[in-house]
Amino acid sequence: MKLYINTLGEFDIKANDKSVLKESSRTYKIYKLFEYFLTFRNKKLLPDTIIDNLLWDSESDDPKNILRTQIFRLRKIMKENLPHEYDHEKYIEINFSNGYYCLEIGENTVIDVEQFEMLIKQGDAASDLDVESAIELYEKAIDIYKGLYLADNAYEVWLVPTRNYYERVYLKTFYKLLNLLNVKNEYERIIALCEKTLLIEPFEEDVHINLMEALMKTGNYKGAMNHYEYAANLLEKEMDAKPSTKFTDVLKKAKNNEFHKVNIDIPSIKMKLEDGPATGALCCDFEYFKFLFNIQKRKSTRINENDYLCIINYSCRENNYYCEKGSEKYSKDWSKLLENSLRKGDVFTFWNEYQILIILYDIKSDGIKIVQDRITNNLKDYTKINRNDINMIFQPLVENKML
Repeated sequence: MKLYINTLGEFDIKANDKSVLKESSRTYKIYKLFEYFLTFRNKKLLPDTIIDNLLWDSESDDPKNILRTQIFRLRKIMKENLPHEYDHEKYIEINFSNGYYCLEIGENTVIDVEQFEMLIKQGDAASDLDVESAIELYEKAIDIYKGLYLADNAYEVWLVPTRNYYERVYLKTFYKLLNLLNVKNEYERIIALCEKTLLIEPFEEDVHINLMEALMKTGNYKGAMNHYEYAANLLEKEMDAKPSTKFTDVLKKAKNNEFHKVNIDIPSIKMKLEDGPATGALCCDFEYFKFLFNIQKRKSTRINENDYLCIINYSCRENNYYCEKGSEKYSKDWSKLLENSLRKGDVFTFWNEYQILIILYDIKSDGIKIVQDRITNNLKDYTKINRNDINMIFQPLVENKML
């Protein structure tokens, strides 16, 4: 009979395909002690080191006695979980010698992390000789990894180095397997691999990128674009992280290829170019605003247009409505106000939490005064901002063009 110990993901000990763990409030600390010994298996451990890691919060005056009691109970539980006729030395033994404890693993005990590393080593050895065998071995290794090492113990400091080590090994193996599958143009297998990996490592941006690239190589550009939206929202919501340039480049590639799949004609091109109904001023991010600013500035030097840059400064007073509600509410209300106060061709962006930039195209005669009055008059309808809290500065895009 073999004893199987699972540590990657949910901790479990199985014999004959059945769990031998007995959950109770009394066994929680005992199993945690076993997980500690298991992590440092076949190594000599000083009692003081174990106490520092596991019993640091104990109020007892004799923590060594508590440790001896827990080890006694652990030995008893291990013996109870194996039939009496079996030689326990071939399974698990906790020995004490010369002042050290040591958990020794016998030949009839199989630990998932040891299988995991063994399969990876075999895959590494086969990768230069037999790619298909290497792929099979790497896939078996990845199948073993069900999650973080001893994931149920989320806050144990002593676990961090070991947990990080196996996570790095897992991701490194994932990329080895990915490279081999790419060589063989196995894009459907890559998609399945990435989807499986994202269930365990949902915040690995490179895994999302490889999934999108594999989808594009199968011609599924729409699927790649849909996944981009999902992944970008996930990373921003959970990690407060903006997509990298590498990430957004994949989206551009997907959009370009999806566009080239249709017949090129003027109506279809216009549909691809248009973002939506042309109502109100356009709100955009700063990089796009910068691009439009420089384009319009060059244009203004060639033709007789009076384009202006407007800066709106907003002062956030104490107990101000937006100071309490946050910048998201502030930007939402300001966007509504400006979309309905400016012309369709005007563009604005949020420079920071308290400043807004606007490009006003071809302002005639008393146009600036009209824009200024319209914004201040509409304040009460779209925001809770007092007109005394803002001031507006107007500057021509080209210095020698003044109203």
